[in-house]
Amino acid sequence: MTEGATASDRPVAHDWRPARFMVIAAHPDDADFGPAATAARWIDAGSEGWLVCCTSGDQGGEDPDIDPLELAALRESEQRAAAEVVGYAGVTFLHAPDGALANDLALREQLVREIRTFRPDAVFATDPESLFHGGRGVNHTDHRAAGMAAIDAVYPAARNPMAFPWLARGGLAAHRVRRLYLFWSDKADTWVDVSDTIDRKVDALRAHASQISDPDGLGERIRSRACESGAEIGVAAADDLRLIVIDDDDEVDEAEEEDESVG
Repeated sequence: MTEGATASDRPVAHDWRPARFMVIAAHPDDADFGPAATAARWIDAGSEGWLVCCTSGDQGGEDPDIDPLELAALRESEQRAAAEVVGYAGVTFLHAPDGALANDLALREQLVREIRTFRPDAVFATDPESLFHGGRGVNHTDHRAAGMAAIDAVYPAARNPMAFPWLARGGLAAHRVRRLYLFWSDKADTWVDVSDTIDRKVDALRAHASQISDPDGLGERIRSRACESGAEIGVAAADDLRLIVIDDDDEVDEAEEEDESVG
C-alpha cells in the first residue's frame, strides 16, 4: 500500500473475469514472466485462454554459433510445456524474426486473424508506453512492438469488417474485444489476487530451462515481487496491470444483438 494511505484508500482486488482471453507476447517466456498467474487463476475459474507468441525467440541465447532454428524449436517446445502448466487451450507462434519485430500491417493482420478466430473478451499485451523498467533496465524493443501491434489489432482492426476484408469474406467476422490488460506497465491501476496461482507461474517459468540459470532464485524474486503487489490490495500475492476498458459489457451485448438482428 502506498506510504501514507489508509486501509480505506486501498484499491480492491479486480474481480471481472472474461469467458475467453488471449495473451499476445513477443517471445516465448514473456507470458510466463508476465500475466501467467492471472491467466492460471482465470482458467481455474472457468475461462478459456489462448497464447500468441509473435517470435520463437531465436535470438534468446549467449552462443553466437548456435543454429537459430534449433534454438527456436527448443524455445517453442519450452513454451508449449509452460502453457500446459498454466492451462492454456493452445499456443500460436507467428514466427516473426526475434529482435526485428515491427508493428506493421503484416503482423497486425496475423494478430487480427488470431483474435477473430479465438474471439476473446479480453487481451493481455505488454504496455508499449513503458520504455524503461523504472531505473532497472530498458524494455526490449520487441516487447514494445508486440504491445503496440496487439493494441492496434484489437482496436480498431479486429472489430472493423473493412480492415483486412478478405478475412471477413473468408469467414472470420469482425470481433469486439472488450478489455485490454497491459502488463509490465509503470501505470498499473488494477490488481488481481493470484495468491493461489503464483506457484503455477513459477512452475511455468521453470519450463524455460534454456533461459533460466537459477530457477530457485528466480522463483524467490517472482514471489517477492508478487507479495509487494499483493500488499496494495491486502492479499498474499497479486499481478499488477493497466486496464483499458474499450466497451462496457452491456455495450457489447447490445452490439451483438444488433448484429444478430441484421443477420
